[in-house]
Amino acid sequence: MKVLVTGADGFIGSHLTEALVTAGYDTKAFVLYNSFGSWGWLDHCISDVQGEFEVWAGDVRDPNGVRTAMRDCEAVLHLAALIAIPYSYHSPDTYVDTNIKGTLNIVQAARDLGVSKVVHTSTSEVYGTAQTVPMTEDHPLQGQSPYSASKIGADQIALSFHKSFGTPVAVLRPFNTYGPRQSARAVIPTIISQIANGKKKIKLGSTKPTRDFSFVSDTVTGFMAQLDSENGVGEVINIGSSFDISIGSVAQTIAQAMGQVIEIVAEQERFRPEDSEVERLLASTDKARELLGWQPEYGGLDGFEKGLRKTIDWFTRADNLKLYKSDIYNL
Repeated sequence: MKVLVTGADGFIGSHLTEALVTAGYDTKAFVLYNSFGSWGWLDHCISDVQGEFEVWAGDVRDPNGVRTAMRDCEAVLHLAALIAIPYSYHSPDTYVDTNIKGTLNIVQAARDLGVSKVVHTSTSEVYGTAQTVPMTEDHPLQGQSPYSASKIGADQIALSFHKSFGTPVAVLRPFNTYGPRQSARAVIPTIISQIANGKKKIKLGSTKPTRDFSFVSDTVTGFMAQLDSENGVGEVINIGSSFDISIGSVAQTIAQAMGQVIEIVAEQERFRPEDSEVERLLASTDKARELLGWQPEYGGLDGFEKGLRKTIDWFTRADNLKLYKSDIYNL
């Protein structure tokens, strides 16, 4: 089977591309075109898969390029998106263009070309602050940021093509994925990179919200399970660890693992607007287990600490750490 991965140059997408190649899939990596000829994190992929996948440089906002990229593919794993919440306050139009219109381009081409499956990537942010826990796929959707609103729109566009035209679309909804290669704008890399660069006062936003952190290899196996399964088409399925922890506790857990004593300093520009802050996220993964036979390898506190150790090990290698600007706030 030939599989197209959009957003293959990103954090999760690069890990997923490696896993697909390793599993023997004929893999095409859709990366964002740029004048530097960069393939993002695929420039740093593991040696075993280098040269073993096709690269298509384009932009999911362009329907013609999307259609051409998909023409010879049987399945599409659609991860390309703008995901930074602070930047969505700054430039919300771009989130509509990339996340909603980009998804429309994918499912429209899939319908026209007869693609056998599209796995669309959602996000736990679409739920907003938990009203009940653990959060099942039936939890109400709340657009508490332009980012989450754009992803709600993208999810509904994808599902509408299944309901309207029978397009074989499945929606995978990862909770907060972390691990090697994650963007510095995310909280775990922010904490690790500051400590690794010798900082004792760690700049953060609100430390009270809790998150369900999913190690990147668990998110990848969720995608693989959905790709391989006959179940899940027309469904939304959560991927998470079924364990939540506050941001403040995450910071102290990381500091302890790195053998450091830190002081957390609240920096106002890192806070979300009050009504935009998502206070709690905690996944129910029962549906993933029942439909896909998937469960997290890094679940619970023990799993989280194991994933953190792997993440810290990667970030503290000099060649990786130098890629991150720990002294500035990344939108």
